[in-house]
Amino acid sequence: MRFRIYGVVIAALALSLVNGTWAMAQSAPANCRNTGSFDKWLADFKREALEQGLSQRTLARTQHLLVLDHKIIGIDRGQRVFSQPFLEFSNRMAGGGRAPRSQQLIKKHAALFQKVEEQYGVPPAVLTAFWGLESGFGADVGKFEVLRSLATLAYDCRRSERFRKELLAALKIIERGDLTPDNMIGSWAGELGQTQFLPSHYFNYGVDLDGNGKVDLLRSVPDVMATTAHYVQKIGWRRGEPWMQEVRVPERMDLSQANLDIEHPHAQWAKWGGTLANGKPLPESAPNASLLLPMGRLGPAFLVYPNFRVFTEWNHSIIYSTTAAYLATRIAGAPVLRKGNGEPGTFTMEQVRELQTLLVKHGYDVGGIDGRLGAASRKAVQHAQIKFKLPADGYPTEELLRRLRGSRG
Repeated sequence: MRFRIYGVVIAALALSLVNGTWAMAQSAPANCRNTGSFDKWLADFKREALEQGLSQRTLARTQHLLVLDHKIIGIDRGQRVFSQPFLEFSNRMAGGGRAPRSQQLIKKHAALFQKVEEQYGVPPAVLTAFWGLESGFGADVGKFEVLRSLATLAYDCRRSERFRKELLAALKIIERGDLTPDNMIGSWAGELGQTQFLPSHYFNYGVDLDGNGKVDLLRSVPDVMATTAHYVQKIGWRRGEPWMQEVRVPERMDLSQANLDIEHPHAQWAKWGGTLANGKPLPESAPNASLLLPMGRLGPAFLVYPNFRVFTEWNHSIIYSTTAAYLATRIAGAPVLRKGNGEPGTFTMEQVRELQTLLVKHGYDVGGIDGRLGAASRKAVQHAQIKFKLPADGYPTEELLRRLRGSRG
């Protein structure tokens, strides 16, 4: 799924930079060279499609869209990873009228959300958070001809096998009768519908809740909500459990415990001085939780539960997943985010690349030198902080950069 902003041009631009979603998450080379003609590639692909059971009729109906579009390759090769700080991003995306608008829609479609939650166990706040962030509640589902995009990206050498699978899935959607070739409009990278589903997810998890014989994620709100809930359930949602809550932690706490791979019961977090954001004690009954510090010890703090993994599975960007989870808590009635314990520093992409380069020289795995402070880079930062006896919150500082520059490892 990819991230779109509510109905304004700047939104679509910002979000396409955040997430070519799964597309951007892949570490494929941007400078590979295509060999062989597109026509030969397309002929081979059509043979494969027929072998997988697609009909000649579907291939004939889609022929005019199975073309090479160099503009799509340019967009893909020109993508830059997202480096906006969490507070700036979440203030813009989860602030303002997004939560109230979600609450209005939950009331408007109360019977629908009740039915979907009873069947799949996913609360309305979670579904509307994705709905709002991905397409502005259906206002911006994309403007690209999806088959044209997918054919181009499946031919291109960068991630050809992944997009080949998505192109086959898109053709299966047409064969099943859910969409026609010409109304299959979505993102430049091929996502479809009001919650921006990859074609393979559309085909495999689609639910025809309105009962018209088609799964329509472009126009049918019942189909959109049921399909989204079905997918969220399948990737691990646990009925009746929380996903996130804001907390306050003392600076004296062992910050090496702030890691999504580490879980403790509330009693342990309380013993270390953790409280709710308003200073009240942590509730006793809750699943084990991890401490998430998206901007380090000076920024906001969250306890996140097993259900938070669904947000990170939906989109691997920790900035997106944390924002989506936080917005869902706001929709469910949580107060506005505290700003934390100070002014966290911000790093440019160039600084992050330098940091990653230095960490690699010191023997740490950063998951690729790409200027993105992802999970692997944060883990490497935390290990380096422990080595240099700095606060080990997994968030880079100028002091850590100085230590890495001055040490041979």
